[in-house]
Amino acid sequence: MTGNPTVERKDVVAMVASLGDRPVDEVSERIDSIQLAWLVHQVEQRYGVEVELDDGQFARMSTVDGAVEVLRETIRAVRNA
Repeated sequence: MTGNPTVERKDVVAMVASLGDRPVDEVSERIDSIQLAWLVHQVEQRYGVEVELDDGQFARMSTVDGAVEVLRETIRAVRNA
């Protein structure tokens, strides 16, 4: 992507919903391991970054809000490197 896009909650929910082709209103706040792997892949494709996460970051991504926070931090760090 061009510019400096940021990850929004609606983006994370939409990416998680795309796994299994579900409506966004069926996405729960909790993110399981399969959804997390899918989400990381989708973020790498959409934002053109390689997402490298440590155990603490993975643990924080067990919820939609946590995922938004970690992904924003990660993308910002990659783009500022």
